[in-house]
Amino acid sequence: MSNMKLFRKAMDILLVLVGNVLMSIGVGAFILPAGLMIGGATGIGLIVSHYWGIPVSSLVAVYNAVMFLIGAVFLGKHFAATTLISSFLFPFLLGQIEAVVQSPLTSDLLLSVILGGVLSGLGIGIVIRAGSSTGGNDIPMLLLNKKLGVPISAAMYSLDFIILCLQLPYSSLEIALYSIVLIATYSIMADKASTLGKGRVQVRIISSEHKKISRAIQEQIDRGVTLYRIEGGYTSQESCEVMTVVSGRELNRLNRLIMEIDPQAFIMIAHINEVRGRGFSFGKREQ
Repeated sequence: MSNMKLFRKAMDILLVLVGNVLMSIGVGAFILPAGLMIGGATGIGLIVSHYWGIPVSSLVAVYNAVMFLIGAVFLGKHFAATTLISSFLFPFLLGQIEAVVQSPLTSDLLLSVILGGVLSGLGIGIVIRAGSSTGGNDIPMLLLNKKLGVPISAAMYSLDFIILCLQLPYSSLEIALYSIVLIATYSIMADKASTLGKGRVQVRIISSEHKKISRAIQEQIDRGVTLYRIEGGYTSQESCEVMTVVSGRELNRLNRLIMEIDPQAFIMIAHINEVRGRGFSFGKREQ
């Protein structure tokens, strides 16, 4: 492995660590002490903890471990490797913060919502931007997508909706309303941090390895490609240009994929205001 690849790998791991620290602070120091509702693995932990009194961090650790094993079996070792750190680091850090923060750091519920949402959303976005996964409920969503063709966004909202509904019987209307603001806050922050406002991007690649790159995009990122025949202005050599459109959070993964195949590839990236059609507005998974 080259020094550059080692550096990128080290930076990705560092980003995952930073993201998990921010997530655990947001959840453990602000969201849980304020009694707010939340989705995902933490939301499942909150429900069980309310009825049986088991620490949320312990429940999240067990749930993540089970999901990690299921993901390794059904989604492959590569996916399992991307979730390994977060699956076990987040509940560990959350447990440490739970032990230290015994009561809300602020009596202002709105401040807890804002700080908890910003920190946890920023953490999630940083982890995703590093090409990793937060584990937990990512696995059921991806399994529903892979086995039944359910769009990831639909699976995510459906699972979170069910988890939130199960928290309603023991939560006040005020807490429920504040929790809606919380979820909106961390969702927006996660999206902005993971894409840095990129939204959809058009990527054009000129490479002598265009066939390998085209195949890799279709098989590993599950996006369509278009090939254009081109001619070099200086060399007059004929070649092919690969064009694809991906979501912002897939861009880093695509860049790494291209560099692994052809480090000399010429890449052009352009922001797309709107995309319609298969894979973006209907009929295919959206990541």
